[in-house]
Amino acid sequence: MKLDRSSLAALRQEGKDKLKTKKRVLVCAGTGCVANGSLAIYNRLCELVKEQGLAVEVIAQREDGIDVAKSGCHGFCEMGPLVRIEPVGILYTKVKLEDVEEIVESSLKGDEIVERLIYHHPVTKESYAKEEDIPFYKKQHRYSLSECGNIDPDDLLEYLAHGGYEALEKALFEMKPEDVIEEVTTSGLRGRGGGGFPTGRKWQFARAAEGSPKYIICNGDEGDPGAFMDRSLMEGDPHRLIEGMLIAAYAIGASEGYIYVRAEYPLAVKRLRKAIADAEERGLLGEDILGSGFSFNLKIKEGAGAFVCGEESALIASIEGERGMPRPKPPFPANKGLWGKPTIINNVETFVNVPLIIRDGAEEFRKLGTEKSPGTKTFAITGQVANTGLIEVPMGTTLREVVYEIGGGLRGGKEFKAVQIGGPSGGCLTAEHLDLPLDFDSLAKAGAMIGSGGMVVMDQDTCIVEVARFFMNFTQNESCGKCVPCREGTKRMLEILERIVAGEGKEEDLDYLEELGTVIRETSLCGLGKTAPNPVLTTLRYFRDEYLAHVRDKKCPAGECKALAGYWIDPELCRGCSKCARTCPVDAISGKIKEPYVIDEDKCIRCGACKEACPFGAITG
Repeated sequence: MKLDRSSLAALRQEGKDKLKTKKRVLVCAGTGCVANGSLAIYNRLCELVKEQGLAVEVIAQREDGIDVAKSGCHGFCEMGPLVRIEPVGILYTKVKLEDVEEIVESSLKGDEIVERLIYHHPVTKESYAKEEDIPFYKKQHRYSLSECGNIDPDDLLEYLAHGGYEALEKALFEMKPEDVIEEVTTSGLRGRGGGGFPTGRKWQFARAAEGSPKYIICNGDEGDPGAFMDRSLMEGDPHRLIEGMLIAAYAIGASEGYIYVRAEYPLAVKRLRKAIADAEERGLLGEDILGSGFSFNLKIKEGAGAFVCGEESALIASIEGERGMPRPKPPFPANKGLWGKPTIINNVETFVNVPLIIRDGAEEFRKLGTEKSPGTKTFAITGQVANTGLIEVPMGTTLREVVYEIGGGLRGGKEFKAVQIGGPSGGCLTAEHLDLPLDFDSLAKAGAMIGSGGMVVMDQDTCIVEVARFFMNFTQNESCGKCVPCREGTKRMLEILERIVAGEGKEEDLDYLEELGTVIRETSLCGLGKTAPNPVLTTLRYFRDEYLAHVRDKKCPAGECKALAGYWIDPELCRGCSKCARTCPVDAISGKIKEPYVIDEDKCIRCGACKEACPFGAITG
């Protein structure tokens, strides 16, 4: 049934009535939890609740029943699969299929908490039953993620019950397109997918541009290693993305749109397709939306996984059926984009913020963040941090708060060394940056960037030179090859880095790396090439001593580069147990029982097996 304003209000109330239950169980069905078996947990919960007559479907009054639903990502990926019991907010972590019956008996039929399944802090040993009390969540402000983990992403009624499409209704019937752009401009929203260009200004350019039709494109081609923010939003709250795109289309006068999402995100694609179909069925997409006279059609374009297609002009070429390669700018897409027509491209998180800005007002949005970087930012925090997952914090939150308060510090109590932020396009930050505010301008001054929000934390045992080599290998493989600086320059930088980690580097190589990196950054055609040297340049800037150790002393301080790793036995710690000698695959260790053993460096292949086997910590390297 096609909706108008009155029937939309009635459907929204139907959604609110649907959520009136005695208890509600939300099983995380984000990709991480699904991979760990959360769907089997969901199915078993449904079976048991129905078998025992607790399900809302078999009870006349919903208020007396228990509803079991799937949700999007809760964010606490390290602790998945996650199950939350509402309305009290109990969060169960690392739930297994065999735990389901106990959850039903204790927490659904009764009000007892299954203590072993709640979160136990690994350092303080404190226990937390409620999600809101867990340190991982306490420092966050989940703004764009507010409904991820709270609603069933496949259920339009639930989205409506939580205020869904209110912003669209307000824009269509209470605001002119210029008013919408003005509100977004006043909010100070900056693009959340790269350099942070002001969203309202970009929309103004497209609205003023001549040409028809105009297009809206959502860039969901999230290719940074360790990044999964946009994927989680598409999986967990697809209707808010659609609503944000609808508002943007109304603002610039667009009639067609595309969500460009990589095919490696099958769950996101599946949920987006259902959300689009449901919105079309109800008249929230298509012709004459809500009887307003505004029409907008939306399609999904699955990308093949080329990192360069995250660059807007390469993405446009891919949608047009061409090879994904960047084009010279200007003209910019806002003036000449898809099929030569005015086009707006924003990433998922940017569009997801728009409905909240229109519904609640720009000033409400500006209450969070900093003056020049208002609002919040999602980050995918991974690496050697204790709590990995999807987080959202106000702009200006320090790196120390993210790593130590939300992330729980380094695993095993190890020392913080660095964080790679912004993926291959970003840069490395060190311990001296722990109190640096995470906002667009502060990070740019430090030689890094927020990018899409990937954050890889590294501890004392990480080789910075190998990290730089890894990211350069990634960008070199992903270079489209169109321009010489990126195609050839990244290849030469990679060759130098590979020589260095192989123990064949020279001190002058460091100057070559800096010179090459500067040329590539200043002369490449697109953003991929211009930012490709960032991980190398920032690590050279902050960890030059480690590079010098590789090229001058032929040593890897972290012991990670096998060609440079040397192992030796401390005679004062060695008890002569012979475990190292028995473990060595090439018989490079010799000695007598109860006397210190020695390693023959000429025979040693630097595999590290002896170090792992030593029970006394006598072997270093």
